[in-house]
Amino acid sequence: MIFIDRKGRRYLKTLHAGKKILIRGELLADLIVGIDEGSRVKFSGGETFVVLRPTYADLIPLLPRAAQVIYPKDTGPLLIWGDVFPGATVIEGGTGAGALTIALLRAVGPAGRVISYEIREDFAAVAKRNVATYFGDAPNWTLKLGDLYDGFDETGVDRMFLDLPEPSRALDLAARALRPGAVLVCYVPTAIQIKDTVDALQARAEFAEVETFETLLRHWQVKGMSVRPFFRMVAHSAFIIVARRMADLPAGDSQNTAAPNLDESVEDAPEDSGGEPEPAD
Repeated sequence: MIFIDRKGRRYLKTLHAGKKILIRGELLADLIVGIDEGSRVKFSGGETFVVLRPTYADLIPLLPRAAQVIYPKDTGPLLIWGDVFPGATVIEGGTGAGALTIALLRAVGPAGRVISYEIREDFAAVAKRNVATYFGDAPNWTLKLGDLYDGFDETGVDRMFLDLPEPSRALDLAARALRPGAVLVCYVPTAIQIKDTVDALQARAEFAEVETFETLLRHWQVKGMSVRPFFRMVAHSAFIIVARRMADLPAGDSQNTAAPNLDESVEDAPEDSGGEPEPAD
């Protein structure tokens, strides 16, 4: 549950029967169980808090972690540009604290599958705990401890997300695992990694429709006559690179295999198009 004080500060707490919740005072967890969301409760110190179940956006910044998480401002675009749908089979390369894992499990639903590869045992352990605690039972989630650069066990995969230092090293393996038409999404923090990854994608016949972008989030203060943006904003976190898996060329086909690049069509788009590629005929 999320406890919100009068200044809007949020405290994530798990309720355990017979245990006390401690936030500048104490309150027996049993008194919270069964009350309506949005109720106000008073702790022993006299301070009142609003109690709500956390949304995904509430949860992720407070998620216990040993690695940097993918924040909600990027999770939404990742899911939408990655076109994750109910029933999809998704590979996640690099699990971290399990923030994106939880979003993927919610998106694919019980009929879908999420397979996560994580090389670090400590990260995998944190992800397991977070998924179990904040998502629940996930029989359609498989967490594999090992180096994904050794290869994926799956084929015919619908979607793949790579949160790695060198996604370009995994492109051959990704091409083998993904079905034609599948979506590959890479998440990298630096411009050097963009250059390396996009160059590698464009050099391969298996991938095309390459697109690169980042998201910037700025909250606004609306208080009486004061309507202005906050002085601080969530600016750069990482870049998102999206590509489509193409069908394999027939044996002996020597046609030009240069991958179309959506970034070029955005740059060359007419001014009145809003900077977006025009739809294909």
